Amino acid sequence: MIPKSIIAFFFFLFGFSNSVYSQFGFSHEIGFIAGPVAFQSDYGERYNLSTNAGNTGYGVGLIHYINFSYEAECNCYTPETYFNDHFKLRSELSYNKTELQHFGEWVAPNKTSKEADQLRGMRGSAAVTNIGMQLEYFPFSIRDFTSTIESWGPFISLGAQFSFYNATASSTLGKLGTPFTTYPKYLVPTDDRPYGFSTEAESVWSIVGSVGTRYKLSPLSDLMIDLRGQYYFSNWVDGLNPNPEEFKENRANDWLIWLNVGYIFYLQ
Repeated sequence: MIPKSIIAFFFFLFGFSNSVYSQFGFSHEIGFIAGPVAFQSDYGERYNLSTNAGNTGYGVGLIHYINFSYEAECNCYTPETYFNDHFKLRSELSYNKTELQHFGEWVAPNKTSKEADQLRGMRGSAAVTNIGMQLEYFPFSIRDFTSTIESWGPFISLGAQFSFYNATASSTLGKLGTPFTTYPKYLVPTDDRPYGFSTEAESVWSIVGSVGTRYKLSPLSDLMIDLRGQYYFSNWVDGLNPNPEEFKENRANDWLIWLNVGYIFYLQ
């Protein structure tokens, strides 16, 4: 689960930003998001449908927006500029977890070798806590969207997050790290680790981009749906990283796709 210290830090940032930005006449929105996560990792076969469908987890999050177009204190719009009417700043605390295993051609039922059994027996998990910000761009007027019930507000966003991951790696055949339980390429040392797998808790930066839309439910509430891509600057988030010098097929860093639905409330 999300560490309590991270939750406390998020609410500190929320309180700090609320105090600072209120002085400049901006308003705030809060909400929550949830949805399925497809984790793209070293488990399974790349571009394989069963891998993408099988290595799917869940994500939840708390979100906070700075709305530059509206001033809550006077219940009025801010001076009209292109930035104020087309951008919002989003901060987020989110958590996602995915259980992982190998899918695809090399673990198909007709594969009966020891190596196929080793791959079939591997299990892993990636639990990731993210905290960060994104700048959202609305191509149509935020003012028009805010004032029109049942309207749509499409957007795209880009930002960065600091991520804390907890990765595990194991096997149904026994403890990983022996020729009996472990597929040969995962026995090769990688990045100062003794093997190409690791059970560890570390931190990493990531880039986040998304495309989505809001739907205006009422003057003070929206529904939101967006499709996110998140790229981690590490290949250890899933607990697997076969030596990239020898195994070129696994050289890409870990990343995920998250389809989430959210509810957003406007603070007055």
